[in-house]
Order: sequence, then C-alpha cells, then structure tokens
Amino acid sequence: MRILLGGNKKFYFSLLLIIALALGMVAGIFFCFFYSDAKENRLLPVYQVETSEAKVALTFDVAWEDSDLEEILDLLEKYGAKATFFVTGDWLDRCPAGAQLIVNSGNGLQNHSNTHPHIQKLSMEDLLQDTVKCAEKIQAFTGKQPVYYRGPYGEYNNTVIQALSDYQVIQWNIDSKDWKLDATVESITQNVLPKMTNGSILLFHVDSKAKQTVPALQKILPEITKQYQCVLLEDLVLTDHYRIDHTGKQIATT
Repeated sequence: MRILLGGNKKFYFSLLLIIALALGMVAGIFFCFFYSDAKENRLLPVYQVETSEAKVALTFDVAWEDSDLEEILDLLEKYGAKATFFVTGDWLDRCPAGAQLIVNSGNGLQNHSNTHPHIQKLSMEDLLQDTVKCAEKIQAFTGKQPVYYRGPYGEYNNTVIQALSDYQVIQWNIDSKDWKLDATVESITQNVLPKMTNGSILLFHVDSKAKQTVPALQKILPEITKQYQCVLLEDLVLTDHYRIDHTGKQIATT
C-alpha cells in the first residue's frame, strides 16, 4: 500500500509538473505575441539614417539663451559644416537677431514647439496649436514652413507622431549630453566621436548652462569633418519610400 501511494505521489507530481510547463509555454507564447504586436504598432521618429554616404547631421536644440550661438556658427563656418537648429517660438520672440544669423549663415531652422511644454501631457488640440504658432514664426524668418519637429525633452508617443503627420519627427542616435552640469570637454567628446557612423544625427544645445559645448566643438568638429560631411537634415533624411526599424533607423525601401 505504501509503495502504491508513493507511486501515485510521483505520478501526480509529474503530471502537475507537465501541466505547469504547458501553462508556462502557453503564457510565454501569448506574451511574445502580445509584446511583438505592441512593438509593431509603436510609431518611432527618425533617430538615424541608413546610408552608404559619409554624411551626418548636427542638430542643436535652442530654447533658452543665445549666448554662445555666434561662436557655434563661426565654428561651423570654419570647418565647412552645416547644422539644423530646433528652435522654440518663445526663443524666436526673444532672440530674433540670433535666428536671422542662423538663416543668413545657411543653416536650418526647424520646429521645437512654441513654449517648450511636456507635449505628452497636452491634448491633441493644444499640441497642434503650439506647433502651428512656432511654425508661423519660423516661416517669417525662412519664407517656408518647417518640415521637421523635435519634441521638448525628446518626448514623443504615437499620439504625437500621428497628430504631427505633416512633419517628420526627429530624434538623435548620438547625444553629446552637453547640457549636463558636470559635462566636460572630454566627456562630450567621448559621447560623440567613438559613436560616429554614416547617417548619424547628433544632439547639442545652445544654452548658457551648456558651458562646455563650444570648447568641445572646437575639438570635435575638426575630427568629424575629416571623415564626414556635416549636412542639413533635408540633405540626409529621406522624404518617401522608406521604413523605420525598431531602433529608429530610417531605411530606404527602393
């Protein structure tokens, strides 16, 4: 009797183990299916562009001051580089002379919102109103509507991308982190140069708090321009016949 009971215990334990494993497999399959589907439905901005050409795009977020703007523009000119400046409407109101310098030097002005809000907290109507206000101010300087948008704080979600379907939302694959209070020339340089590759989009800031941006650019630009052409976003980012992979890389489909 004891032998039979012991055998039954082993049988039931084995049966329970098989059932648990089967349930685990079903749960795993369901999770993978759900997670994969969620990833496929997630909309992404452009972080980088796949290209065989040695081209990169320097971008600067501008929402605060313009204390080092002239120095940055002088460095760009010195090394034959172009850059795209994502500006807020508020900044354009405060610093119109700076905006005119950007335009006159052949660099780009693009949309970084009007008031630098947390856009994920805005209603679609408020988001569109904020975006349009900045676009109108940019058009007053450039004579044309901006076509690229970068959310304040790098924020975006599906709602933002869908609402701003007239724009290409742009992020970056190389963050200089020049905005950090403890940033140094060395840290900024190391955040940039080792990661350079064709089609990279780089992020810097025009801000009096970013005190190491200009000294770092003095070191970075000579190295970058030895290998890459620094172009406007419009000369790098594709406008049609492309897909964006799970990393945000824009890839031509034809």
